[in-house]
Amino acid sequence: MKKTVAIIGGGAAGLMAAASICQTAPGTEVHLFEKNTHLGAKVLISGGGRCNVTTGIHDLKEVLTRYPRGARFLRTAMYAFPPDAVYAWFESQGTPLKVEADMRVFPRSNQGADVVGAFEKLFARHSGMHVHLRSSVATIQKNGQFIITLKEGKTFRADAVIITTGGQAFRRTGSTGDGYTFAEEFGHSITPLAASLSSFLLAEEWPKHLAGVSFQKAVLSVTQPTKFSYPAPVLLTHKGTSGPAVFAVSAHVAFEKISREHPLSLFLDVLPGYTLEELTGYFLSAKQTDQKKHVLTMLTSLVPRSFAECVLRELEVAGDTFMVGTSDKSLRKIAQFVKHVPLHIIGRSAGDEFVTAGGVSTSEVDPKTMESKKIPGLYFAGEVLDVDGYTGGFNLQASWATGRLAGLSVS
Repeated sequence: MKKTVAIIGGGAAGLMAAASICQTAPGTEVHLFEKNTHLGAKVLISGGGRCNVTTGIHDLKEVLTRYPRGARFLRTAMYAFPPDAVYAWFESQGTPLKVEADMRVFPRSNQGADVVGAFEKLFARHSGMHVHLRSSVATIQKNGQFIITLKEGKTFRADAVIITTGGQAFRRTGSTGDGYTFAEEFGHSITPLAASLSSFLLAEEWPKHLAGVSFQKAVLSVTQPTKFSYPAPVLLTHKGTSGPAVFAVSAHVAFEKISREHPLSLFLDVLPGYTLEELTGYFLSAKQTDQKKHVLTMLTSLVPRSFAECVLRELEVAGDTFMVGTSDKSLRKIAQFVKHVPLHIIGRSAGDEFVTAGGVSTSEVDPKTMESKKIPGLYFAGEVLDVDGYTGGFNLQASWATGRLAGLSVS
């Protein structure tokens, strides 16, 4: 008798779960339910529309350090389908990839549609694969088999169900938290949920006047809830700050209560190539060797001019003062500020790759199969789980890996 599998959610994890079943158990009947008019809505907009497929980092120990939650749980899935295997899989499906300088992996075409297209072409070749678009699942029950009822009224039966509905971020893509409801109805626990990979709103006004200024080599740090630093680009915006380093720090502080009344301290190092001592020594030495150079000119040789002007205003140092006339105390203050720019987070806003921290408790899911420990035949994969990573392809990598493991385990 032909086995039937229902997959709820046509995002990254659902697509890979379905593809894995098609490739390894072609006799299986697969029903993929997606509420949108097309598959991979969130995949299509990730990476600014180019789709950051995975990471170019091959050392799995290093890769797993990029997950603030769920790293231990991911080990089996990641070792079974690591980034280089994901890369090879997409190329085998006719989607050539490339690794960029920052180790992010994209389609060579720079079109996220080509990533989703790889699955659509594969599905079209398998007669047992059924894609149901504009199909919202209302309930999932189990009475021997699983009974899936759609909001549109249709009912389907399946021997196994894989829930890959994503989190509750980017709700316009259909990620509205439905999977949490389904999981709870089967007795699963949902951990606290919070926004991750978000931009920051700052209390300080001066960064807002520098919107568009970026630091390609920077280090962002916080001391709460624990000390954490992340080296990556930082962008100043008209509301605060954004960029890869900000997204990483936001994942670290995802569950911190942040408001104007209770701000969180943030520290930005815009010249990580220097230690504080080296930078101070450079300024003091320049005072002797470039006596007639203005202090603004000296600082602009290291950082963007608009930022240099802002630093000097904040420290009340006249930019047109000659180096020889600038006090050692002022030069030390400049070095300290540039290496330890004090900022205060008062809120969050959506980031480029907004994801949800928290989800179905991984303690209730078998990491070797992605099957529920409570309900035989029920599987989870992707962002619906309490797993999230930093920006750079790590969240999609986790979805590909867990989706593939769930699909292989079912088949």
